[in-house]
Amino acid sequence: MALPDLLSYDDLAGLGLTRYRLDRLVEADEFERISPGLFLRSGLADDTTSAWIAIAARKPDATLCLLTALSLHQLTDEIPTRSDLAIPRGTQPVTVRHAPVAWHRFDASTFSIGRGEHELPGGQSIGLYRAERTLIDLFRLRHTWGSDLALGALKQWLRGRGNSPHVLLTMAEDFPQARPAIQHALEVLL
Repeated sequence: MALPDLLSYDDLAGLGLTRYRLDRLVEADEFERISPGLFLRSGLADDTTSAWIAIAARKPDATLCLLTALSLHQLTDEIPTRSDLAIPRGTQPVTVRHAPVAWHRFDASTFSIGRGEHELPGGQSIGLYRAERTLIDLFRLRHTWGSDLALGALKQWLRGRGNSPHVLLTMAEDFPQARPAIQHALEVLL
């Protein structure tokens, strides 16, 4: 029987594997440990993607956000030095050792607004905020992230085909601290 790309200790019995056999697969470099009790087929992903797979398996609501999401949406030239992940306020992050992660706690009442999925190797996926939600978060947190990043991303987003300022402003209605700044920036840019 072919083994799946992602294994956990809970999967072993159903696959007819023992921990001893899994240890031999790890020693033979067929699988690598990506977090405690979680193993990925070797060579399937780089360290950052392996970390995302581990996070998605342990924390299904974790969502790529801010600079990481901006980079995935190709709205910045900045290369993230860490993965920015949002979780609902009041929940705990998971520990990841393969790649640097910055955890952000977002309000649970607005957490799912603009949330989609980003496909990962091995049939996995992790949450990813849409471009509009990412822009809103950058404007909402501009005191931390800087207005230049938010404005530059907004300019690039406006040049994209099918992007609608109306859709952005409608989504921003749920974020009253960000909407006035976004509306003002749109008035200046348009």
